[in-house]
Amino acid sequence: MDDAYLGGERSGPPGRGAKGKTPFVAAVETTEDGRPHQIILRRVTAFSKFALRKLASTALSSGAEVVSDGLACFAAVTEAGCTHTPIVTGGGPKAAKTPAFKWVNTALGNIKAALVATYRAVREKHVPRYLAEFEYRFNRRYDLAAMIPRLAYVALSYAPMPYRLLKLADLQA
Repeated sequence: MDDAYLGGERSGPPGRGAKGKTPFVAAVETTEDGRPHQIILRRVTAFSKFALRKLASTALSSGAEVVSDGLACFAAVTEAGCTHTPIVTGGGPKAAKTPAFKWVNTALGNIKAALVATYRAVREKHVPRYLAEFEYRFNRRYDLAAMIPRLAYVALSYAPMPYRLLKLADLQA
């Protein structure tokens, strides 16, 4: 991802951070005309410089221009070779209306609505999969006809995997 607007969110069931919440980061890449193009949604262990440095080094292109809400841990993206512009927003409804974060806030709202509408309960152990599903669909929304054949290709390309190994993906997020 070349340019990103970062937003942090604590959502879902118990986890590290706020009681009853699972910390995750949303990064939205925009086109030249300001439209959302790609999204990255990742659960993080905590809103710490270590966690954000690790995320930035794996998910963002070196040299990416990153805009964040000024949370101190987001400054760690500079250690991954990105430029960082913090915009301190404070909190509340006024902060949510900051133009720079329009698409991050829209994506977070859509994710929450999709989770509540689709699942009876959101469990911490499944949060990485929920986020990955939303990210996959969002990033491939321009070519809907190719989604099912692509999914079939990937499913047929890999050997069957026992449940105990499948669960490891949740622990590694």
